[in-house]
Amino acid sequence: MTYDLSPSPIAPHAGSRLWTVGASAGVAIIVLVGLAIYQPGLALPLLAGAALVALTAWAMNRRSGPPVKVVDRVVEAAPAGSTLDPVLLESLFEALADPVLVVSGGEADDIADRRVELANTAARDLLRAPREGGLLVSVLREPAVLEAVDEALFGGVERTTDYAGVGAQTRHWRALTRPLAPVHGRALALLVLRDETEVRRMELMRVDFLANASHELRTPLASLSGFIETLKGHARDDPKARDKFLDIMATQAERMGRLVADLLSLSRIELNEHVPPSGKVDLARATSDVVDAVSVLSADRQVRIVVDAPEAGAPVHGDRDEIVQVVQNLIDNAIKYSAAGDAIEVLVQPEVTLEQASAPWSGGNRGNGATRLPLVTPDREPGLRYAAVTVRDHGPGMAREHLPRLTERFYRVEGQKSGERSGTGLGLAIVKHIVNRHRGGLTVESAPGKGAKFTAYFPLAAPKGAAAVRDVQMTAARRT
Repeated sequence: MTYDLSPSPIAPHAGSRLWTVGASAGVAIIVLVGLAIYQPGLALPLLAGAALVALTAWAMNRRSGPPVKVVDRVVEAAPAGSTLDPVLLESLFEALADPVLVVSGGEADDIADRRVELANTAARDLLRAPREGGLLVSVLREPAVLEAVDEALFGGVERTTDYAGVGAQTRHWRALTRPLAPVHGRALALLVLRDETEVRRMELMRVDFLANASHELRTPLASLSGFIETLKGHARDDPKARDKFLDIMATQAERMGRLVADLLSLSRIELNEHVPPSGKVDLARATSDVVDAVSVLSADRQVRIVVDAPEAGAPVHGDRDEIVQVVQNLIDNAIKYSAAGDAIEVLVQPEVTLEQASAPWSGGNRGNGATRLPLVTPDREPGLRYAAVTVRDHGPGMAREHLPRLTERFYRVEGQKSGERSGTGLGLAIVKHIVNRHRGGLTVESAPGKGAKFTAYFPLAAPKGAAAVRDVQMTAARRT
């Protein structure tokens, strides 16, 4: 069967409508190619090939000349008895969860001539790509993927490429590239991106959990085994030694329980770190609830907690349980490293910029010798504002070289005592991953003998002007 793809005369009163219908039919037919990749039985090979040729011819001629009348030819290509609904096919193409692009290239040596002929909604949202006509290098800069696209365009090679996306939240992608039939002297390739972040995170979570659990549980288990053996031996009939050993065993068992709970919590948070929360939380209220919950512990340690929070509240985007966990871990750390009679200062700022949220407690006065370091930094978005919670203690503080490692699992500053109830070494690691999931930030400021100050900040639930700024940026990016 031969298809005439030359421009056809269009009546003035019907041209606009036919152009629109042709665009809808042509763009939608490409979904058959996507279906053929994943479910070959769902796509008719002859129809897909004819439709793809018609689609690409329309897309190219739209920029270079009159529109091509493709609807009649696509319908004629359908087998007898089948029905084609261009609107439905376009809806399917746009509804595909995976980003899908059709890329064209003219000359193999001209790397700047790789164009996006078509991009579905997922591709436009992820890459900020135009629907058609944009340069590939302006929306995708991963060298391995660009090389795979070239191999599909000019070598006819099918290839699968794995790569990690950039940004505060690392995402793992698998790029599928397939060659397509050339049109008007330009080679064509299909590029499909599949998000495999969750799969990778689950695998890493399993490996990390086993490694950490086996390493950290070895010491308390060895201690328990030793005391049990002693109690079964010569200490069997010694009441004083028996009571002492049982107390130690109870402490070790409690530590093991906290360690397992923290490991599970950390693994769960890491698994969902790439998925931002959709809830709304009052940071000021959450902070007050945490202070009330730890009041018994602070009273036992004879430590005062002074809270400065706005009565109007500080609404942020987030998961309440996780934000409460952030505040509680920060306050727990402050209590552990505070001496009797010390005061812990907790400040909630309802609306600050990124620079204000990470500003030094001293207001920029470097005379106190304190070092300020960002532990988590969010992606910069113009106009976005945050609510911040700051916890400051007056404990022993930390030297500069320790600060970058504070959020590592099981890292502890040598020589510091944290009271009778030692931690698991996972508190700040949990804080880091929760803050990262919320697209927020975390900073620390400390110096030996000067105490420590931690600030966690989260995007406001209703940032002023942020939505309008993002819309303007998206529109400008699509025009480039």
